[in-house]
Amino acid sequence: MKTVTKSIFAASLMLAGSQFAYMTPALADGHAKCAVESGRISIVGNEFPAIQTVGKGVMECAKDGVEVKTNLTADHQKINVAGMTGNPAEYTSAIVANSSIVALMNDDLIRPLDDLVAKFGGNLKPNQLVSVNGKVMAVAFMANAQHLVFRKDILEKAGLTPPKTYEEMIAGGKKIKEMGLLENPLGGPYAAGWNLAQEFVNMYIGHGGEFYKAGSAEVSINNEQGVAALDMLKQVASLSNPDYLTHDSNGTSAEWKAGNMAMMNMWGSRVEPLKSADGSTEEVAASTDIAGPMTVGGGSIPATTLWWDGFTISKNISDEDAEATFKAYMHAIRPDIIKDEEVSKQAVWLLDGYQPTDAAKGVFAAAQGGAKPYPMLPYHGLLHSALGAELPDYLQGKEDAAKTLADVEAAYNAAAKEQGFLN
Repeated sequence: MKTVTKSIFAASLMLAGSQFAYMTPALADGHAKCAVESGRISIVGNEFPAIQTVGKGVMECAKDGVEVKTNLTADHQKINVAGMTGNPAEYTSAIVANSSIVALMNDDLIRPLDDLVAKFGGNLKPNQLVSVNGKVMAVAFMANAQHLVFRKDILEKAGLTPPKTYEEMIAGGKKIKEMGLLENPLGGPYAAGWNLAQEFVNMYIGHGGEFYKAGSAEVSINNEQGVAALDMLKQVASLSNPDYLTHDSNGTSAEWKAGNMAMMNMWGSRVEPLKSADGSTEEVAASTDIAGPMTVGGGSIPATTLWWDGFTISKNISDEDAEATFKAYMHAIRPDIIKDEEVSKQAVWLLDGYQPTDAAKGVFAAAQGGAKPYPMLPYHGLLHSALGAELPDYLQGKEDAAKTLADVEAAYNAAAKEQGFLN
């Protein structure tokens, strides 16, 4: 998995120039009915609104002779490998992103899609095809990134403008707390495990760090940039809910909707629900706004990463089930779904006819600011797991930064040697 085409990231560059080469009129309703006539379809994936929309579209293919199941859950990365390992696989497809496709490829659990694209993917655009070593291994339907979310009313009361750096956000958070406006004004998806590791990845990139020694899988994060990244994570945590290590994206969103936060780094795909008074208040919903990702440590690269989300097809299933699953997705991501205004707001869709909405401006700003793609390397998932397991000790004051980073490197090295990435 050494060569990943830049097709999806080229899409991000198109976003950066606000030039959508695929901005053509949405297709007519000729594809409104699902064309699947037989087969089994079983999908595992994440649970945020855009993915739920895709899952709903797939479910529309259920009929006599066509079995359709979806399992959309925040725990999708804990179960997709096991669920695709059997023969036949429990899941005929996993909805994935930059990071989660790697584990499936490492274990040879997904099939190339070139034949299916040729037969049934006539409406797909080149920038939707995720190619690895010359073979299409996934089809992307949306782009994503984390960026600033803020409460306009709270910042105005504190005499603040939306921060452009993490240092400005920390200073603003302290002022908001000192004024008694909010007790825990900052936050983000800092749950121990995958979420916390992702925040370190963002922060380390923002500090200009390189994860590996050039041309190798040898990790290199126990350095000045690594220590600085941990220090900034701790500063954010000090102004967050004391239970921040339990707050994933869902928990953080709930905190926001409860009116307990003023600023956070959050996924663009999560923004639109935050602007709804459902489960919140009109005051919070109306004052929720977004801006581009922040920089940190005097750097110019945003402390965030560019992402895509898309679907794969299991290797360990029949050709009939693979064809049924692919065709169901073609129904679910047909361009006319974004005629629905609410659906259009759920994501930066990589579909014909997509017109950028206000909720998409943070993702656009990430691309415009030169944000880097999340590292799509076969061994980076091992480092991500090591970070998620070891970083809580530092944030809880059990270890200093150097010891924590040394522990991360040791855990990664053991896993990388076991899987043959290091000698």
